[in-house]
Amino acid sequence: MHPVNTAMMHSAVAVVDGRIAAVGPTEQLTARFAARERIERPDHALLPGFVNGHTRTAAALFRGIPKAAAASAAQRFVGPNLIKDAALIAVAEMLRAGITCFANADLFPEEIARAAASAHVRAAIGLPVSDEANEWAETSVAHLAKAEQLWDVYRSDPLVSLYFALPTPATIGDATLSRVRRVADELDARVTMPLHESATHVQASLAWEGRRPLQRLQALGLLRPGFGAIHLAQLDESDIETVARTGVCVVACPQSDLRQGGSICPVARLEASGICVGLGTDSPVDGGALDILAEVRTAALLGARGDGAAPALSAATALRMATLGAATALGMGTLIGSIEPGKAADLVCLDLGSLEFQQPLEPAEAIVFGATRAQVTDVWTSGRAAVSSGLLLAFDEHEMRALGRRWAERIRPEVLT
Repeated sequence: MHPVNTAMMHSAVAVVDGRIAAVGPTEQLTARFAARERIERPDHALLPGFVNGHTRTAAALFRGIPKAAAASAAQRFVGPNLIKDAALIAVAEMLRAGITCFANADLFPEEIARAAASAHVRAAIGLPVSDEANEWAETSVAHLAKAEQLWDVYRSDPLVSLYFALPTPATIGDATLSRVRRVADELDARVTMPLHESATHVQASLAWEGRRPLQRLQALGLLRPGFGAIHLAQLDESDIETVARTGVCVVACPQSDLRQGGSICPVARLEASGICVGLGTDSPVDGGALDILAEVRTAALLGARGDGAAPALSAATALRMATLGAATALGMGTLIGSIEPGKAADLVCLDLGSLEFQQPLEPAEAIVFGATRAQVTDVWTSGRAAVSSGLLLAFDEHEMRALGRRWAERIRPEVLT
């Protein structure tokens, strides 16, 4: 619940035209509303839908392949058809895991937007900008031209929002960054970039430019509200002060950080400094399952002891990062991320009726350290059922599995040769 993590017992949510109309004791809402449909889930927890603050759905078709081989295969197969089919499979997986909104940074963003819209899922779609030629555009100018065309298509879309997704600082020049800043100002668009992912990245920036990546971006005027820093693992005190002062939001991907063996985003320190922190899964090749609840548990475990500069990260705070924190980082905090009247009815239901969950004193502790995505029973996006009693409604599961098998039959022989 907003504004604090509040658990309400014997309560209900009334949904009208896809929005939360009221929250309160079940008896009061039953008397107040003549319901067209009434859904009862005893021994369940109702939460805001999980928000995946950063992912790359295209990699869903390369999961289970060693990272180097997956990168090589992706270069050979990447195209609009692969991007579209991978996005459909990934969206289906995320819905089953209770994720009702995601931010994606891949080539061919128009295909990902179509896949999200077909499932009636809320999505923030990254418009790639690069100085290097790729399959989507050849120059930074061409990237921005295509991005502005898509902006006109989706500027009023109720489910799809757009932002500028930049590559790591070492691969993009100051001229392009300044151009992105000007265009983002004109469109009032968000900008994101992976930053300070490891000590190697920071040291390389110091060697090439004599300053840390955050210092470079601050000098270019990019650090401000609406800028999202992805990973942000290698930080000193001056970096944290800069992020807090400029209003930057952070999206941490703890499982991806662990798998890559680099530094870990200090989410407890950032949270204690008043910085907005959300959670993301990153690429399925790097992080594994598109499972925000698993990211919550990992963040809570990593931050359980604190680090001397910040208190330990509580389960409730970690859970908030996966809902209102990530929603705020995506610029959607007024629309989703908490259960309160006026917000979109993006909701997820978890079954806590098994033996280990009997009468938990701290529901957040029980959910974060005891539940898995297998306990997601129901998911709603704008009040529309996407998963009901464990059954995926937004997609035909058999069709999605067949689609994945067809791509596997094409990709794996190439990887094995």
